[in-house]
Amino acid sequence: MAMDPTSKNPFEGPAEEERMANIYALLGDADHAIPILKRLLQIPYGFAITPALLRLDPVWDQIRNDSRFQELVAGKAT
Repeated sequence: MAMDPTSKNPFEGPAEEERMANIYALLGDADHAIPILKRLLQIPYGFAITPALLRLDPVWDQIRNDSRFQELVAGKAT
């Protein structure tokens, strides 16, 4: 993610960030995953993550009960 940031590669950068958020979520690290997800929900990219995907994908189960994650799922990302 640091070697190929979204700012320099808007095509593949968001996918890298999403994978990093997946890793943080699988580790139960909501403090790192949620800011990434919040940003990704605000930018357009191929196969973009959506509140519906967050709600359905089991990869997010470890952080699902976090109130900040619930706001993202509800579409209240600001």
